[in-house]
Amino acid sequence: MKILYIHQYFKTPQQPGGTRSYWFAKELIENGHEVVMLTSSPTQENFIEKKTIDGIQVIYVRNYYSNYMGIFERLWAFIKFMLASTWIGLFQKDIDLVYATSTPLSVGVPALILKKLKGIKYIFEVRDLWPEVPIQMGAIKNKWIIRFLRLFEKTIYDNATHVVALSPGMQDGVIAAGTLPDKVTMIPNMSKKDEFFKRPKNAAIAEEFGINLNNFNAVHFGSMGIANGLNYIIDAAEQLKLNKADHINIIFLGIGKTQEELMDRCTEKGLDNVKFLGRHPMETVSEVVNICDASIISFQDIPILYTNSPNKLFDSLSAEMPLIVNSAGWTKDIVEQHACGIYVDPHKPQELAEALVNLSVNPEWVKEMSKNSRKLAEEVYDKTILCKQFVKVIENRNVQKSVEAVY
Repeated sequence: MKILYIHQYFKTPQQPGGTRSYWFAKELIENGHEVVMLTSSPTQENFIEKKTIDGIQVIYVRNYYSNYMGIFERLWAFIKFMLASTWIGLFQKDIDLVYATSTPLSVGVPALILKKLKGIKYIFEVRDLWPEVPIQMGAIKNKWIIRFLRLFEKTIYDNATHVVALSPGMQDGVIAAGTLPDKVTMIPNMSKKDEFFKRPKNAAIAEEFGINLNNFNAVHFGSMGIANGLNYIIDAAEQLKLNKADHINIIFLGIGKTQEELMDRCTEKGLDNVKFLGRHPMETVSEVVNICDASIISFQDIPILYTNSPNKLFDSLSAEMPLIVNSAGWTKDIVEQHACGIYVDPHKPQELAEALVNLSVNPEWVKEMSKNSRKLAEEVYDKTILCKQFVKVIENRNVQKSVEAVY
């Protein structure tokens, strides 16, 4: 088949960001399919540029987007890509199937139009339950806009041949919107066991970033957006400082809208136990994560965020380290049922501080959790396993409702 894969934020392993679509596209190609990836880039000279990357035919549309943008700037970025991808998609020849992955939900529009005008079926992938996420976070309040967006969401699901959801909660949300259960498959984010793995700590990387290898280092890597609720981690760092737990450091690896606020707060409070390292390619991220001793996955305490399937969680499993999560959803179930981490109350930063102290003085506990993390990464969430299931969905063979052994 020739597949048009629409993902506004497609990334390769050489770029910062999630690489799920890259690995899915590669698996499709290895199974004899042709993939045209339709995506965006903020810096290219021409409005449309084409490249072939590891066998993937990539069409880039010049379109700037940043987490620092305001709501209207974001909306314009979404609309601009929606219009451009619809126009480009209409001129693609011999397309057998469209695979459109959110967010934003608007990537479903070109898929819907291609179905209506050219009779091409599409599969829609749900990475976040839109519009429920911005509604619960208070970004959308107008009842008429909410009503329209929910109708739009249902229209996208109803017209899809199949829907792929990234977590059990997202799967439930799609079904709650009126989609038949046998039309939805759950394929979570994946662990990348060859990119994130335990090895000797890189002293040169530690020196470059000023990380003390004699300390217990906990890392939060990835987006630093409003949804992550990262003031909670700063509260815990302040508690550690007050308790004179000077052997524990917290490292932020990534960028986002709240970064400057968090940095200012650390400066104001004199929190020298917190480091901000910025955004880096996956190879560097992997080296820094390997230096660290535990991974923190933080989100605001908002029910819709319990459905998240964060890349950092699965990369942390693969990196063979204990996880500390504060979201009372399926990530809590994962760490508790598989004994690979700790759940802490998102309203009690002292619990995070206490968890870090307890881990720092119990190396055997850390070792056991780390072993369980890697086992889960290899046996359940490895990208090789999930990519094969993805291809089965695409080829319409043995479509399952969910990945077995998640619970």
